[in-house]
Amino acid sequence: MSEKRRDNKGRVLQKGESQRKDNRYQFRYTDNMGKRRTIYSSDLNDLRKKEKEVRKSIENGINYAEGNITVLELVKRYTSLKQGVRYNTKVGYSSALNIIEDEEFGHKKVRDVKMSDAMQWLVKLSNGGKGFSSIRNIRGVVKPAFQMAVKEDVILKNPFDFPLKDVIVDNSKKRDALNSQQQKIWMNFIKNDKTYSKYYDEFYILLKTGLRVSEFCGLTKKDINFEEKYINIDHQLSRTKDGKYYVEKTKTNSGTRRIPLTDDVAKSLKNIIERRNNPKKEMVVDGYSEFLLLDKNQNPKVALHIENEMRWAMKKYKKLHPDVPLPNVTPHVLRHTYCTNMIKMNTPLKVLQCLMGHSSIEVTSDIYTHLASEDVNNVVQQLYKKENNWV
Repeated sequence: MSEKRRDNKGRVLQKGESQRKDNRYQFRYTDNMGKRRTIYSSDLNDLRKKEKEVRKSIENGINYAEGNITVLELVKRYTSLKQGVRYNTKVGYSSALNIIEDEEFGHKKVRDVKMSDAMQWLVKLSNGGKGFSSIRNIRGVVKPAFQMAVKEDVILKNPFDFPLKDVIVDNSKKRDALNSQQQKIWMNFIKNDKTYSKYYDEFYILLKTGLRVSEFCGLTKKDINFEEKYINIDHQLSRTKDGKYYVEKTKTNSGTRRIPLTDDVAKSLKNIIERRNNPKKEMVVDGYSEFLLLDKNQNPKVALHIENEMRWAMKKYKKLHPDVPLPNVTPHVLRHTYCTNMIKMNTPLKVLQCLMGHSSIEVTSDIYTHLASEDVNNVVQQLYKKENNWV
């Protein structure tokens, strides 16, 4: 019987383990593709932790090819391959995984999942209080995970390949645009209110540019060109739950754009710059500094700041004017309103797509479906007056 190999401290080495002349440890193994691999560590205990992960990966690889892994393991496998995703996307992945882990469906073998199982699970989530938007987000992670399994011949069909609205009622609230009268009422209220008038320029810019609120918060002094009259948009500013600021690219590649700077928007931007209390030390976030919007602590504002400003102002408005109700005003409602206003002015869709930074013209054209009935009626009446000689 051969003597067991030991390291220089007399510890027994396991199969595949060895100690090099430089005292580092190594572990050699064969992966699922039949290739020889080696991992290293200066510490034997650390090496064995890595070995454990390797063995688990090999085992999961075999199980995966046979469809034996669970739905949870499949989604984990899929999300682990999505590198370089946005912070909010990572948060969405984590949230979906937590929900899947708590569900019996999440521990079902991938090969055993039928379309009816997927449908029943989504119905169960709906009956359990999950809204349409939340279920759509969860499905948005699970469906591509199963599609990956289809492409790799692990399963034949994607059990989530069905329209979500076939099984779940869309109860999500629509963000209606403000009509012209509502815009005047809201902006006049903000302009004349002693508490919230200081936010007038912020709200005005959002209404008149259609900027995403995170794009607006990301604007720096360098992004505004008053001479050539344009606003440069190529990034957005956000903050994690633990308060860490970060800058990332615009939501889509089409989001990188220059939008015309009109005189009225330029005036509001100048007002903001003039009122800006320059901090003793400008915060630098991923190479960006001199952000236009600062909070009371002289830190850059993020979306939550402006959302709260609108929420508090809306609460006061409702209290003071209960007889003149308005739709709930949010930064996205103002963006939606801008887009609707531009459509009413017969702006070519391709131009509007560029202004909005939409990923496709289909997203822009979809705004037509949100036009209020009174707007549709006005358009028809105008067309009738112009073309009354049709017959």
